[in-house]
Amino acid sequence: MAEADPAGLSGGMRKRVGLARAIATEPDIIFFDEPTTGLDPIMGDVINNLITECVQDLGATTLTISHDMSSARTIADRVAMLYDGRIIWAGGVDLIDHCENEFVDQFIHGREEGPFALEVS
Repeated sequence: MAEADPAGLSGGMRKRVGLARAIATEPDIIFFDEPTTGLDPIMGDVINNLITECVQDLGATTLTISHDMSSARTIADRVAMLYDGRIIWAGGVDLIDHCENEFVDQFIHGREEGPFALEVS
């Protein structure tokens, strides 16, 4: 496995290798950019659980960029939504389903109709 070409690794294996590299130096802060993108829901759950375990073991703070609401609900304590370069809502992950921000509501429920101006070509 150590001599394996990275291009030959599965998406899930690449994500696990990336996580191992991120925690190898036992950092205080870890940044994740779309940690579950391109993975099936089962492997996404595996990665989310690994992130949660590693972060708890290290006692690290993480900042994650994600559009995957299932992942956000699993790995986050707090969430914030950016729109047009600004934070338009922030709060505990437990509050996101009940917030009254119409942008957040449209996004987390994946609805086409709402305040986001969508251009469909």
